[in-house]
Amino acid sequence: MKRKIKYLIAQILSYINIGKLLVFLFPKKAEKLSKKGMTLIINNNLSISECLMREAIFKKTKRKSDVETLARLHSNYWVNQGHDFFSATNNRLENVVLPEFTFIFDLLEKELTKTPNQFNTLVEIGTGNGKVLEYLSSKLPQLDRFVGIDLSQVQTDNNKDNYKNNPKLEFVASDALDWVNNHGHSNMIVLTFNGVLEYFTEKHVQQLFNNLNGLGKIIFVAIEPKSIEHDFQAHPNSKIYGFESSFSHNYPKLFENAGFNLWHKSQKDFHSNEYVISFIGAKN
Repeated sequence: MKRKIKYLIAQILSYINIGKLLVFLFPKKAEKLSKKGMTLIINNNLSISECLMREAIFKKTKRKSDVETLARLHSNYWVNQGHDFFSATNNRLENVVLPEFTFIFDLLEKELTKTPNQFNTLVEIGTGNGKVLEYLSSKLPQLDRFVGIDLSQVQTDNNKDNYKNNPKLEFVASDALDWVNNHGHSNMIVLTFNGVLEYFTEKHVQQLFNNLNGLGKIIFVAIEPKSIEHDFQAHPNSKIYGFESSFSHNYPKLFENAGFNLWHKSQKDFHSNEYVISFIGAKN
């Protein structure tokens, strides 16, 4: 509730350019805020003045359609504050989010029976606290490796310690595209869970899909938010939307552009006034 009140105040005051004025008066503070990252407001971690500056910085990038700067701001957040976010939302992930999403893993399990023993590795991009990866290592015991990639070095180190007794789990602090280019191989399953690619530019997502397709046989499961206002027929390309100023992507189009075919497509409404969750299964 406090976060919503602060955000509402920031939005109201932003209309009279208070945030823009603060950025002008305190450029070093604005730069520090940008470098630290400001995608989300967790546990009341931003003051009202910082909320105003955040709103002004995001508004400027959206006005200029400066998607690269926007993606960099998001990357800064997950590098520097990802651990704090995962700590704050751990219970919700286990008790609310994961139970709602397990149906897609049942479908993945059925998909794997069509090509038994072909796939041996599952890679989760944006693994967070590793709970989903741990769950999948039990659900899909036929796989040999489960690799969790995350931008946060702190979270990665914690995961290595927390799951040291599960020899199938590996954790790496890396950019997803860098890891795919250097360590990717055929016969992988790739997963994003509950909002990861929404912080990548459309160009970055397309490059990721293209590069994965070039590796050989790949199955991809993308669980990602989509703006409720994003009509793919009228606007087939990506759009900036919502409180986080993240990206709503046309995943079916991007997968098909890269040479993938869809084996599943659905969405769920989680009573948000900004987004629905898309569930996309793709393979080449």
